[in-house]
Amino acid sequence: MADHPEEPTAGTAATSATGDAPGPSVRAGVRLGIDVGEARVGLAASDPDALIATPVMTLRRDPNRSSDLTMLITIIRDRQARAVYVGLPLSLSGRETPSTQKARDYAGQLAGMIKTAELQTEVYLIDERLSTVSAASKMRASGVASKDQRTRIDQAAAVEILTHALDLRQSWGREPGAPVSAA
Repeated sequence: MADHPEEPTAGTAATSATGDAPGPSVRAGVRLGIDVGEARVGLAASDPDALIATPVMTLRRDPNRSSDLTMLITIIRDRQARAVYVGLPLSLSGRETPSTQKARDYAGQLAGMIKTAELQTEVYLIDERLSTVSAASKMRASGVASKDQRTRIDQAAAVEILTHALDLRQSWGREPGAPVSAA
């Protein structure tokens, strides 16, 4: 998986997607994971030690009024989140998909709103390949019927994204993913 932008290659120092030196050192605090879809946004949160990801809620996308982004700012503030990981949908070969730019735009808007709100929270894009497939598989394995998955799949995918980020963070000793600047 060395071709992923947020992962270091074997035998080299970890670098960000821009090729810079490793990011900020690991600090305790809540992290959030976001799965951005066309109609819904799944949200997961970690514990304060950033070890365990749990589902929080599913928000309805509201591109015209940005009420979903406004709600995320409230949650970031209330939970005092240190970082937000937005899933970056890439193809299995690592290429960009039609959804990739939408996720980048969403992350940029979120970073801009965080800056405007003067919050000390960083936004990162992180590879989310197969997060929804994995989430659906786990839901089926736990006995959730396919027809009942729709209401929870976005949260479950956000848990997968956040768990992946937390595992990388623990392993590397830094925040994984590509940092997002305010748009």
